[in-house]
Amino acid sequence: MNSELILIQTHFHKRRTGVTRSIENVLPFLEAKTATYVYGYGIEGNKISRKKLKSILFSDKKVVVHCHRNNEVLRMLYFRFIGAKFTLVSTRHAETNPSGLTKHLLKKSDKVITLIKSMSDNLGIKNTVVGHGVNINNFAPNSNSTLKNIPQENIILCAGRVRKAKGQIVLLEASKVLKTHKNWALVIVGKVDKPAFLEELKAIAKKHQIENQVYFIDETSAIISYYQAAKIAVVPSYSEGFSLVTAEAMSCECNVIATKNVGVHSSLISNQKNGYLFEAGNVNELENLLSKAIKNEIPHLGKQAREEIIANWSAKKEADNLMAVYNS
Repeated sequence: MNSELILIQTHFHKRRTGVTRSIENVLPFLEAKTATYVYGYGIEGNKISRKKLKSILFSDKKVVVHCHRNNEVLRMLYFRFIGAKFTLVSTRHAETNPSGLTKHLLKKSDKVITLIKSMSDNLGIKNTVVGHGVNINNFAPNSNSTLKNIPQENIILCAGRVRKAKGQIVLLEASKVLKTHKNWALVIVGKVDKPAFLEELKAIAKKHQIENQVYFIDETSAIISYYQAAKIAVVPSYSEGFSLVTAEAMSCECNVIATKNVGVHSSLISNQKNGYLFEAGNVNELENLLSKAIKNEIPHLGKQAREEIIANWSAKKEADNLMAVYNS
């Protein structure tokens, strides 16, 4: 353990998001390396009070504060304004072009982290790429896991925000194959951005007469059990900052079908070797893959998927890369 460095991860967000899970995944491995605390709410970890935070920030110790959202950076810049001395690290989690405020705050940070190469190249600010990692001990296969209130034996999972950019319309259209496979269900887990979009998705399921095989579940802290219960995980998104759900599903040995060249999908997945890739928006291509996977006409590549995560995308490896940034 590095006794000289004190690390503080911030989290000020009421909802549990992929950002939340990305921090929680890596925390145990950072804690093994240096004194690590969480300041804020909406997250599990070794939390500290504002009073304790101030005592650390105004000490003579080497302190690194790692922020993930604008509101967190603003809080830390206030402490710096009144005399606190610490290294401020900010991670940019979105692939979209940052707003003027976001860019200003990133420039105020001492170190900026991005998640994928395309995000790094497009940011226009000096940064270091550190991809997310999965806690492979927690996100692990469990063949005995089942989902309550879902009678179908076989599960196709889609996890993440329910919004148009995430591609659920494409998935619902492609899922008409379920009509002839009554022992299969599609489970969509995530927060719905707009109720009207949810109704649009339900209408598609009804159109294809699969409404009794499609389930919508609100975002949950028990997401691991959904990965473990699923045979297939589909990530049909058009854009991603990283795509932690893909890595988590692979770690749980799901047979993963994801859009190519979106987020980190094409880095995580070698097509037909540890998962399957399809063109974003291509309903026919996804429908064909789902049909073949359901009928076992293509291999289930879950074990190969987990091997990829263990070798290259573990939270321990992420912690090593983050520590290199903190100590640089």
